[in-house]
Amino acid sequence: MELVALAAQHRRNALVSGLLEKAWSRGWLSRPVLEPDQLIAVARARTGLHDLGSGSGWNDRLERLTQALREEAALTPLGTVIAYGQLVAALADRARVHALWRRHPEILDRPIPRPIIVLGQMRSGSTRMQRLLACDPRLAHTRFFESWNPVPITHRRWLDDRRVRAWIGLRCAEWLNPEFRIIHPTALEAADEEIGLHNVSIFGAAFEAQWRIPSFAAVSEAMDTRPVYAEFKRLLQTVAWLRKAREDRPWVLKLPQFAQDLDSLLAVFPDARLVCLDRRASAVVASSASLVHSQMRVQSDDVDRHWIGAEWVRKVALRERRMQAARAAADVPQVDVGFDAIGEDWEREMQRVYRMLGLPLTEAVRSRMQRYLDQRRHRRLTRHRYALSDFGLSEAEVARAVHGAQGAASGKLHALG
Repeated sequence: MELVALAAQHRRNALVSGLLEKAWSRGWLSRPVLEPDQLIAVARARTGLHDLGSGSGWNDRLERLTQALREEAALTPLGTVIAYGQLVAALADRARVHALWRRHPEILDRPIPRPIIVLGQMRSGSTRMQRLLACDPRLAHTRFFESWNPVPITHRRWLDDRRVRAWIGLRCAEWLNPEFRIIHPTALEAADEEIGLHNVSIFGAAFEAQWRIPSFAAVSEAMDTRPVYAEFKRLLQTVAWLRKAREDRPWVLKLPQFAQDLDSLLAVFPDARLVCLDRRASAVVASSASLVHSQMRVQSDDVDRHWIGAEWVRKVALRERRMQAARAAADVPQVDVGFDAIGEDWEREMQRVYRMLGLPLTEAVRSRMQRYLDQRRHRRLTRHRYALSDFGLSEAEVARAVHGAQGAASGKLHALG
């Protein structure tokens, strides 16, 4: 993005923060309070529902997250409003989905057969792979509006407001951060990652990618994530039930968080198939750090590029270790696909993927995939530009951190076998 546009974005967001602070100090608006009890009370008042469920540890994580937001994130007034809105929305969705499960317990009997897990680091080409697979009508996938709004506000199934709410949220995100549409172009009906489902559990990297909250990241990395993924499955069953999807179609799932928690994911989906993505570690870290910096500067005036670089080197290394250990222990079908290999010959690589899946790659599906890639190239006239040096890093440092001395020469995120 041009420096002029970045400066304009900063001025606009600073103006919004200034107006919010003025409104709070003069009593025109109530200052949002990032305290668990307050957030829960607002969610209950908004929905008229009391039960937010138990068992996945969401309330403990909410305590740690709000503490980190108050003490570590250095939020601006605008950042405080965004954090408050996201957490209230997540808690309100918790209340709604638990009410829905009580009314329709059959939702939790719905099968999710042989899901296809697109597995890879953030910025490893996972969105491209997910959307290529989403071109196949024999497979199911999560759409953007479903991820961020898994349940309607009303319990009436015919009155579904989720697209409207998602459209408003997407437009706001693009207005506050125009670079978002370059880094992660999406649309209401587009296949997208299930990151919003993790928000409902007060879990996952959606929070870490927006705010400097290292204490919350440490909690998420150290905890037993199996209850979170049990809840993740229930949320996915809910999305499928609401759309009245066929029960026999394999679901394509994609979320970089899976690399960190693959063992827990496979405990919930033991019949999964893995499409494992491989990209040079330096490119993964540079692109990830750039995305995180783009998100954080919307909500904080104290954003340290070097801290972001160091944190995401650490995060990528952690995910790589955990992912490879879980893959080695997993008795499930797997195929490795290189980031550059897809660019060189996507049809060859997708044929390999489909052989692993045991499906023919039909001419009709190939044509849909080609159309998606053509549209993708046409829309991405502005490139997402980034460099390791922007974050105080070098390729050798990243390779040593992610792979140790043995991997420093190539710097690749190595596949198994």
